[in-house]
Amino acid sequence: MALKEHDFVEIDYIGRAAHGVVFDTTFESVAKEYNLKLKTAYKPIIICIGEQQVLKGIDKSLVGKEVGKKYTLTLAPEEAFGKKDAKMIRLVPLRTFHKQKVQPQPGLQVDIDGTVATVLRISGGRVLVDFNHPLAGKEVMYEVDIKRHVTDKAEQIKSFMKLIFPIDMDISVEHNKAVIKGPQLPKEATDAITKKISELTQVAVEFKADEKAIAENSPEGHEHGHAHQQ
Repeated sequence: MALKEHDFVEIDYIGRAAHGVVFDTTFESVAKEYNLKLKTAYKPIIICIGEQQVLKGIDKSLVGKEVGKKYTLTLAPEEAFGKKDAKMIRLVPLRTFHKQKVQPQPGLQVDIDGTVATVLRISGGRVLVDFNHPLAGKEVMYEVDIKRHVTDKAEQIKSFMKLIFPIDMDISVEHNKAVIKGPQLPKEATDAITKKISELTQVAVEFKADEKAIAENSPEGHEHGHAHQQ
């Protein structure tokens, strides 16, 4: 069966940069081999084709492919992590690093306010930092294993929500109606999410604020201007 846009599929993958170096994968054994420390769990992921839940090049390439087969995809920068943008190279005060006990040096990757950046050079009290993705402007290759076509409505909805909000939510589906219980979100957001899920799954969706989830996921005193070594 050839896959089409808006199909839900479960995939495994290995992403390789120049010289075959792995930078992303769903396999724990591969991650350990290349000393990767990814934030996500090492297991197959479920995506909806055409919803930009993976790189543009992978998303486009899945259309027409077959379940149960493995494919090697070569992605140009425009289909992967984009071209280098000169506007993304900025000066950051050296004190920002020192406050976090980080000693910047050329080539060092750091986390600044949740964005991975690369130190280019240090001059006086300022540090030139490249906020482009480390693989921006580079061709990458992905080995993708299309494991199965996901048709269960509850599994579709749970996987879709997990990619948007990586927190636990209570999701139940019965008689083509889904109820999602989670932390309080702006009405505009819940309206957009429930509309999108309904379009993709043909299931009526209702979002309910869960008081327990609200308490567990409430932010407590986030600071800004952090720089952490990667």
